[in-house]
Amino acid sequence: MKQIKILSVLLMISFGLNLNAQKKLNPVVEKIQNETNSASQLEKLAGELLDEIGPRLVGSSQMEDSHNWAVATFKNWGIPAYNEAFGTWKAWERGISHIDMISPYVKSLDAMQLAWSPATKKPITAEVIALPLFNSEAEFKSWLPKVKGKIVLMSQKQNYGRSDYQYKEFGTEETYKKITEEKKNESDAWKKSIELTGYNNNSLPLLLEENGAVAVAISNWTGIMGSNRIFGAKTKNIPMIDIANEEYNQLYRLAENGKAPKLSIDVKSKFNGTAKVYNTIAEIKGKEKPNEYVILSAHIDSWDGGQGATDNGTGVITVMEAARLLKKFYPDNKRTILVCLWGSEEQGLNGSRAFVEDHPEIVQNTQAVFNFDSGTGRITRINGGGFEKSYDFLSRWLNAVPNNITKEIETTYPGWPSSGGSDHASFLSHGIPAFMMGSLNWGYFGYTWHTQRDTYDKIVFDDLKFNTILAASLVYMASEEPDMVNREKRIMPLNEEGKPGEWPEPRKAERSSDYYFVK
Repeated sequence: MKQIKILSVLLMISFGLNLNAQKKLNPVVEKIQNETNSASQLEKLAGELLDEIGPRLVGSSQMEDSHNWAVATFKNWGIPAYNEAFGTWKAWERGISHIDMISPYVKSLDAMQLAWSPATKKPITAEVIALPLFNSEAEFKSWLPKVKGKIVLMSQKQNYGRSDYQYKEFGTEETYKKITEEKKNESDAWKKSIELTGYNNNSLPLLLEENGAVAVAISNWTGIMGSNRIFGAKTKNIPMIDIANEEYNQLYRLAENGKAPKLSIDVKSKFNGTAKVYNTIAEIKGKEKPNEYVILSAHIDSWDGGQGATDNGTGVITVMEAARLLKKFYPDNKRTILVCLWGSEEQGLNGSRAFVEDHPEIVQNTQAVFNFDSGTGRITRINGGGFEKSYDFLSRWLNAVPNNITKEIETTYPGWPSSGGSDHASFLSHGIPAFMMGSLNWGYFGYTWHTQRDTYDKIVFDDLKFNTILAASLVYMASEEPDMVNREKRIMPLNEEGKPGEWPEPRKAERSSDYYFVK
């Protein structure tokens, strides 16, 4: 009996070792893996892009600097690259933001001007007034004259400033339930009040300006302590700023309690006419089928509250490093490999939509697009994009990737086509196999996505190494595929009317910023 037990244990150990044993890799993939683990340039690229250039707001000089940096970096690796203009945007340069509470006591605030905000000619010192709840449009109109000469707090006051998960983890069941219900009721009441004004968050700032407000302040809180989303201003002549949730709520409480807090606002920025917007395209020419393409995709623009690290600096450095590895270890690439760094993704996928409009000869001959735009986490989800046979070719391509990477990836076949969200959608709408690389969250949507906390220190480089190996391996396999893959589309699920859904239609690229700004 004892011998049988020993034999059973040995068999179990042997079975476990076989499961965990690394399969024999293709020599190209093995070289890619070894180089990534021993001589990765990801941190170097991140330092140059994020620390030296910084955030990359469309229309800014930093945006142009990032395109030029990418071209120079590719060329240094022996990869031809160029910037291709597809339109123009309002040019704006961010300057300093000094925003201080000066009454009831002095305190420098965690605050900044929004993108494209008008500057102050000299510091503004004014009383703060809070937008209250309204019961009717008439009540709003009777209140409106009070904004003259004031700094207006336009966002909802948050009575509960802790993250939901903390109330759930540490509060009693009764406390969590009470706070959840109260937060929902307060949010619903605020939305109803805004609707009653006849305006919305985009149009209301301009109305406040027209009625004499000297500045508009919001707090676009993510629900996570310390993180606010920083988007664009909606005023024409007065500054529009974002204040951290904790300090914004203090100002709101003081104002509604009749304590008349005062702020000093000094924000420096400037408009520089218009600037060209670009896509950066790097090309490793195919040796056997140069007119067929495999595309690595990532957008290089960002919002500028932080450094644009996880959205989408991580995607940019991943696809660039993958290109370096492919150039070094895959000299006889069968198909042409393109690395496309899109501009103005944040304003509606404008760069990639312009590319598919301008290059139908490339698009119709594209084997596959691999899009990296989901933060710093290692890739754990790939769906087949709605292509009926995607399980066939994607499964084979993934089988060439090291086991320690693929064991965490969940695939969904045939999946479904995305109509937006990121640049793969621009290709999917034209029936091209394009795949979004879905990653582990790492607090992406709460902490870093479009926030002032999206900084270099949030990057998890070990995970990006996984993603680099995956990206290079998939491109290698797609390039080596004997024929073009099957593009047969799935039958779409039924919609609410009981009819088959439709494949997403192509959407036109916006090639100037005129549509974006309040007229």
